[in-house]
Amino acid sequence: MIKITNCIHAATIVSDLDRAIAFYSGVLGLQRVDRHLNYPGAWYQIGDFQIHLIENADRSDAKIDLNVSTRNPHIAFAVSDLDAAKQQLLAANCVVKMSNSGRAALFTQDPDGNAIELTWLGT
Repeated sequence: MIKITNCIHAATIVSDLDRAIAFYSGVLGLQRVDRHLNYPGAWYQIGDFQIHLIENADRSDAKIDLNVSTRNPHIAFAVSDLDAAKQQLLAANCVVKMSNSGRAALFTQDPDGNAIELTWLGT
């Protein structure tokens, strides 16, 4: 049996790398890290975890429905202040949907419609 010990990265497709970088760096405030690959993309480091944005202009297959948010493919981030995160997203004109589960979590989308969960895990 394979024993998985850690999640190391999540990759998501974006249609416009500059627009995605503006969202992930500017709105979410993530820190970019160097990548040495020969196709367009951007990597972000969060602790021991990475987000890999891979540019592909054809995003016609993206069908995310925030009304069934937990069943969508998504990236989940823990946040220290969910209300402040919500206000930041709303100020950036992002769609925000509180979790249907009643948890202290919300769902939003990046500019390509990729679902993102922000969860407050408590103190």
